[in-house]
Amino acid sequence: MESLFQKQERLLAQTQTDIVRDTINRIHWDKRLIAIRGSRGVGKTTLLKQFIKLNYPAGSREVLYCSLDSMYFSNHTLLELAENFYLMGGKRLFLDEVHKYPTWSKEIKEIYDMYPSLQIVFTGSSLLNLLNADADLSRRCRPYYMPGLSFREFLKFYKGMNVPVCELEGLLRDANEICLEVNDKCRPQPLFEEYLQCGYYPFFDGNKEDYYIAIENVVNYITEQELPSLCGTDPAYSRKIKALLSIIASSVPFEIDITKLAKTIGLARNSVIAYLQNLDKAELIKLLYSDLMSIKKMQKPDKIYIQNTNLLNAIVSGNVHIGTIRETFVINQLSSSGHEVEYGRSAGDFVVDGRYTFEVGGPDKTFRQIAGIENSYILADRIEFVSGNKLPLWLIGMIY
Repeated sequence: MESLFQKQERLLAQTQTDIVRDTINRIHWDKRLIAIRGSRGVGKTTLLKQFIKLNYPAGSREVLYCSLDSMYFSNHTLLELAENFYLMGGKRLFLDEVHKYPTWSKEIKEIYDMYPSLQIVFTGSSLLNLLNADADLSRRCRPYYMPGLSFREFLKFYKGMNVPVCELEGLLRDANEICLEVNDKCRPQPLFEEYLQCGYYPFFDGNKEDYYIAIENVVNYITEQELPSLCGTDPAYSRKIKALLSIIASSVPFEIDITKLAKTIGLARNSVIAYLQNLDKAELIKLLYSDLMSIKKMQKPDKIYIQNTNLLNAIVSGNVHIGTIRETFVINQLSSSGHEVEYGRSAGDFVVDGRYTFEVGGPDKTFRQIAGIENSYILADRIEFVSGNKLPLWLIGMIY
């Protein structure tokens, strides 16, 4: 146990708190059981360590952080850890990467029931299923989702510019004022283009080549480790799954022909649909449907995108189609902030929350395709100011 406290002190000494993500203020830390889910690499571990460093004095024994892939658990159980920590006067236990511990849900449930004064915060893969785990924690647990950086957060993290979060309704209403505020602080377009290439994951250190290698490592880990362990996919098919990702990334937003796709990568049709759904849960792709309430969602999606533009650029070896980049950005920012995005089959590119219609394009994009549709907007690349219902594309990056 003492070795875990010592390790915690070393980790906290290396943790910077000069820039902290807004997620830290969104979480209700007083809850007894908190789950923070998100894709690998988005900063969940850093968030836990920052919270501890900001809220506890150095050397405190009331709080303990540990990762469940630690060697400590090769000869100790999570239950033993919790009991010893509780008997020492511990009050808050932070458990990182719980999906790497086979019986995590059962033991956390038992800890929750046995030690009512002990608060538990745990993180896990976006594939983590609280409802269908070995022990159903959904009624006890307060879940949170952590995406990668928005364009607004990129400006804060890497450029030192603070722009307030804007909810979608307010952003559309006050778009002109928000654009004036951002343009007063910077020229947004070149910074936006930088974000599209290397701004989503919070581990960019200035070397784009190393950054893309790190993203490839994230993809490898998810396809070779998380999907087999959490979704039961056959590890032998990891190469085919990566081939599937490459085909999606290289296509101009990929409209589905499941039979053709299955034949191309050498998998059965039903297997391809299952893999697509798992890749969506793993946040490597985003599946779009033209009707979220339709039974078709149980069959196949209407369109497929790579989950974010940085991942897209890392997968594709050559130039990525600009239309794909633009649409990927819009879907990513909207879905990451909790909005429901549907494929606008009849008019517009996307329908958001069943209320707003968006058409995405370049600076010369016209309203022809969305003429007469209520609450419709153009999100146009390479413009800096609002013109009626034509808004700068980068503006949608201010919603979280």
